[in-house]
Amino acid sequence: MKDTYRHKGMRKKLVEELRRKGISDESVLNAIEALPRHFFLDKAFEEWAYKDKPFPIGKEQTISQPYTVAYQTSLLDVKKRDKILEIGTGSGYQAALLAMLGARVYTIERQEALYEKAKALLSELKLGNIRCYLRDGYKGLPEFAPFDKVIVTAGAPEVPQPLLEQLAIGGIMVIPVGENVQRMHRITRLSEDKYNDELLANFRFVPLLKGLNPND
Repeated sequence: MKDTYRHKGMRKKLVEELRRKGISDESVLNAIEALPRHFFLDKAFEEWAYKDKPFPIGKEQTISQPYTVAYQTSLLDVKKRDKILEIGTGSGYQAALLAMLGARVYTIERQEALYEKAKALLSELKLGNIRCYLRDGYKGLPEFAPFDKVIVTAGAPEVPQPLLEQLAIGGIMVIPVGENVQRMHRITRLSEDKYNDELLANFRFVPLLKGLNPND
C-alpha cells in the first residue's frame, strides 16, 4: 500500500472542502488529512478516494462520505483514552480515524466478509487500540460496557435500548435514526435513567440490520 505525495495533496484539498462545508474540529480534520482513505477502498475507486462521496465496499454496504464521517466524529468530542463502541465496522475507516484521535475502539460488524477484510487491514496499519468483533450491532458489547462514546454508522429505525444501557453516565451516543432519511441524534446520558437527545441534520445511511450475516 502506497501513500504518495499526490494522495497527500488530494487529502489536503478534501480537508479544505470539509472546512468550507462547516467542519471546524481541527483534531478531526488533522486525522482525516493524515489517514489514507484510498487504503480502505477497492483499487477501482482509488482515483475518487478523496472526493466527498460515499463508495460501495461490497455486500450492499458503503464507506460513508468524508463529510458524514467528519460530522459524526466531531459530535462525539473524542478525548484521548476514550473507550468507544462503533456499530458497523464496514471498511474500517471510521474505526481507524477514532484510533488516530487516541481512542480505544471496539468495533462490531455483522457481515463476515467485511469483518475479515477490515480486521486484516486495521491490523496491518498498526493504528493502535482497535478490537474487531463479528457480532449483532443491536446488542452491542455488554461484556465491555460501559463506553464513554457510542457511534452508529448505519440508519437505525429506532435507538437500540442495549446501546443506551451500555453508555457511561456522561457519555455520548451519535446515531442516525429513521427509515428512508435519517435524522442525526446526539444522545448524552445524564444519569441511570435520564438522557438528553439532540436532533441534528438529516442524512442517508444504509440500514442497520439485526442479527449476523456470516456466510453471505
